[in-house]
Amino acid sequence: MLTSKTKQKPEILEAVIIRFVGDSGDGMQLTGTQFSDTSAMFGNDIATFPNYPAEIRAPQGSLYGVSGFQVHIGSVEISTPGDTVDLLVAMNPAGLKTNLQAVKPGHTIIVDTDSFTKKNLEKALYESNPLEDGSLENYRVIEVTMTSLTKETLKDVAGLDNKSITRSKNMFALGMVYWMYDRSTDYTTNFFKEKFKKKPELIEANTKVLNAGYYFAETLELIPNAYTITPAKMAPGTYRIVMGNTATAWGFLAAAEKSGLELFLGSYPITPATDILHELVKHKHFGVKAFQAEDEIAGISSAIGASFAGDLAITTTSGPGLALKGEALGLAMMIELPLVVVNVQRGGPSTGLPTKTEQSDLLQALYGRNGESPVIVIAASTPANCFDYAYEAAKLTLEHMTPVILLTDGYIANGSAPWKIKTVADMPKINNHIIGEATDTWHPYDRDDASLARNWAIPGTPGLEHRVGGLEKDRVSGNVSYVPENHEYMTNIRAEKIKRVQNIIPDLETEFIDKGDLLVIGWGGTYGSLHSAVKEMNDNGYENVGFAHFNYINPLPKNTEEVLKKFKKIIVCELNSGQFSKVLKMNFDGYEFLQFNKVQGLPFGSNELIEKFKQFLK
Repeated sequence: MLTSKTKQKPEILEAVIIRFVGDSGDGMQLTGTQFSDTSAMFGNDIATFPNYPAEIRAPQGSLYGVSGFQVHIGSVEISTPGDTVDLLVAMNPAGLKTNLQAVKPGHTIIVDTDSFTKKNLEKALYESNPLEDGSLENYRVIEVTMTSLTKETLKDVAGLDNKSITRSKNMFALGMVYWMYDRSTDYTTNFFKEKFKKKPELIEANTKVLNAGYYFAETLELIPNAYTITPAKMAPGTYRIVMGNTATAWGFLAAAEKSGLELFLGSYPITPATDILHELVKHKHFGVKAFQAEDEIAGISSAIGASFAGDLAITTTSGPGLALKGEALGLAMMIELPLVVVNVQRGGPSTGLPTKTEQSDLLQALYGRNGESPVIVIAASTPANCFDYAYEAAKLTLEHMTPVILLTDGYIANGSAPWKIKTVADMPKINNHIIGEATDTWHPYDRDDASLARNWAIPGTPGLEHRVGGLEKDRVSGNVSYVPENHEYMTNIRAEKIKRVQNIIPDLETEFIDKGDLLVIGWGGTYGSLHSAVKEMNDNGYENVGFAHFNYINPLPKNTEEVLKKFKKIIVCELNSGQFSKVLKMNFDGYEFLQFNKVQGLPFGSNELIEKFKQFLK
């Protein structure tokens, strides 16, 4: 830990929200990730929200080219990255302009004054320099010639061009923030040594700039002392900070190990799901077979082939890709093979807002196929439990011999949080329906009495030869059948198979109270925002508000109506125009489902939720 003899004892805070913003090339994601990881190592609870520009190479200095990373750390329970921020680090005018409204009045803004040139101010649509016109008088503004100080720090480092020197300024900002919040620089310096071990000049450069920023902050009168956030009280265990996409990949690895099957991923890269492919490619030593297909259709079709051959097969995508996979998904449902489709939802329609979050693929997941084509649909709700629901998706598809769609979204997929590391021994058992050898009475569509899952005959097993395809099958032999009564029977049996999943999924539980005046309902990645808002209301005397969050969408938990009837009013909150409320209305007559919807490519804020809940309570 870097220290100073004159440094005062840090002031203890319960929590703090920090946002780093700048151009895509300013390294804001790396800066935020390093601060988050360091705080996690310190023992703080954490939630993060990376916010990427949609353009791959947006014009430098433009308003729509701003990249941001928000982190909320605390010694208390942290469920969201937070609403308004305590500290904004703005590397250019565009970052300041697009994020100023998020800063709490009286709180701190750090700016790189070298970037506030006439050209950059014009790109950010400023008529005057906000550092000079008095528009920031309600904030504590720390003006730093960050680019110049970085260049001065690195003037004697050999082997660096001007671009590399300038790009190091994000480490100057990180060093300042480390001093302000009493963080150690050790984790980041070790990160440099590992990341740049073949480029010692970059290790030296980044380390020097990080330390320069740290010591510079120590000398500023505008920062009279540092703050600190003590470690959070968490359940005993070993933790690491994990992103949602990474947790999803690990969940499938654990499921493959537990089930004794090899894992196959057939996928086409698409934002924001690609990181799952990137992560699984790293683990070939676990028997992972990852195939980057030429398109979405090839991705899911290859996964169906792998499933037919006896693998735990998955395919990953986002909304536009799910649309393309629809026909092949119907084929997997018709053949009754295990398959998991991961849909990391993003803003739509079409290519829409590819780097922003949304929940608008729900109805597509439920009904986006021709004919009567039901599949299991579940949704993860936090970056950490992406692991659990990936594992659950694999378990459900293998035990029920039908496709499963796992919904996550850009918010939890790119966000990160502490995750308690599990062992495979901790995970529930996964059964499958593989037939080891033929019997005289074997038929391809023999079914398990309880789940109605058909048996899984692996090609090449003597005596288990059979046909598969998209045409309707005879209920026993699996041969093509056009008999009307057989088609109706098979349609009904496939639907009943999904319905029986209700018998093994957990009941819906409410938080805070189990009956009262208002029940807040959410699903998927809105959990953190809704939980925080309802908790704050209960803490402030609104003890008549309960909260129920859905992870199982099709089928719904058996006791759903038992929960609904215990509340006078019900409000469904979604990052879409009201899709889950439509599902509830279709399933439960006689209930009024109020709605609060947001379709801005952004998660809910706790304050806007609380305001809406209070309105409905009146």
